[in-house]
Amino acid sequence: MSDLFIDLKSKVQSANPTIVFPEGTDERILEAASRLASEKVLQPILIGNPADVRAKAQATGFSLDGVEILNPAEYGEFDALVDALVERRKGKTTEEQARKILLDENYFGTMLVYTGKAHGLVSGAAHSTADTVRPALQIIKTKEGVKKTSGAFIMVRGDEKYVFADCAINISPNSQDLAESAMVSAETARVFGIDPKVALLSFSTKGSAVSPETEKVVEALEVLKGMNPDFPYDGELQFDAAFVPSVAAKKAPESPIKGEANVFIFPSLETGNIGYKMVQRLGGFEAIGPILQGLNMPVNDLSRGCNAEDVYKLALITAMQAL
Repeated sequence: MSDLFIDLKSKVQSANPTIVFPEGTDERILEAASRLASEKVLQPILIGNPADVRAKAQATGFSLDGVEILNPAEYGEFDALVDALVERRKGKTTEEQARKILLDENYFGTMLVYTGKAHGLVSGAAHSTADTVRPALQIIKTKEGVKKTSGAFIMVRGDEKYVFADCAINISPNSQDLAESAMVSAETARVFGIDPKVALLSFSTKGSAVSPETEKVVEALEVLKGMNPDFPYDGELQFDAAFVPSVAAKKAPESPIKGEANVFIFPSLETGNIGYKMVQRLGGFEAIGPILQGLNMPVNDLSRGCNAEDVYKLALITAMQAL
């Protein structure tokens, strides 16, 4: 395990938060939840029929000591969750609809987070990103001043740590989206012990090329200025001007980040997704995420191709976001 996760584990362990896993019968979830409980890192809640969950755990050899199992259909405070969901949806969901919706494990788990039963949620091992994110956007919602959630990766290699965003959610962000992503990505950086220096990336540095794509990044810089960030930032910058001090001295000598950026905001989802995968595969970095940013409470999405180690690590990240 990398130094990052050793550090996260020690911080999370002292707080002992509760994390809900809606996919309670998935073998990867069971393995991670069993490990988290046995190590007393956090308190896992598995969603599902208790008989089915226990049978799967027994068949796969994972202990459920210290793991709570909740069945939506038999939950003692179900009526209170129904009332809370109806109130939260403000006329968009009737009581009858809420009763049906809350039998869905992701909606049920999200409501546990919203009502304070759990500190965060990890799903996606057997569900699509939409299945995980939609309940979070409808119930937990984004923080004040943030219109859209975004997806960041922490890129780790030895002592090196960087934040890449948005690499997972918004296909074609506008200038407002990019500025918001910069703000919440700086918050994410601080959660993981990174003092943020934020670069808004482009294929142009300070007007070396002009196109609608570069102008969007220039506008994002102006929007970001209006948000009064408390960290160094700059744009539009090519990656080398953002990351290599000697190149920055030539291409952007007035830049406040001086080629020392550690938080990189990509101008589109395709550039972010391609960029993080290249750094992961060619550069030997571990790509941790995607971490959903901008929500009032932490909800994170696994890849359906994940393994138990991925579940374990994302649970630690989610718990850390909740502290």
